[in-house]
Amino acid sequence: MESSVKKKIEHYCAYQERCHLEVTKKLNKLGVFGDDADEYVCYLIDKNFLSETRFTEAYVRGKFNNNNWGKIRIIRELKLRNISDWNISNALNQISDLDYNNKLKKLCVKQVGLSDKTKAELRNKVVKSLSLKGWEIDLIINQINQLIK
Repeated sequence: MESSVKKKIEHYCAYQERCHLEVTKKLNKLGVFGDDADEYVCYLIDKNFLSETRFTEAYVRGKFNNNNWGKIRIIRELKLRNISDWNISNALNQISDLDYNNKLKKLCVKQVGLSDKTKAELRNKVVKSLSLKGWEIDLIINQINQLIK
């Protein structure tokens, strides 16, 4: 293994949690392909620079807390990164149902409070907006029905 590439890829992984796909793409940009790239990935896993479980947990926490994403969007994005179903479900289980519902309620209250539209238009706007962020439509509708009467 080339020491300059090793140092760069270690720094890349130490700076922020990464998934295997991101690391492989970075290695390809650095001119490392195939079995050599796999060797670097194995090295990073052995030295604990790379952990898909750790990445998945950090990703779920960040997207839920900071970006206000729902589970559907989080799952879709993680599957695009070739994360295993076990890691996805394990990380999503760390979000309690109470926190999930409270976050959804807060987002609904915020959107309802900012709008001056009719009830039907408001419902459609909130459902569309939050479903694009990956929230389950039935949960959104339940929250809206409690807020708008």
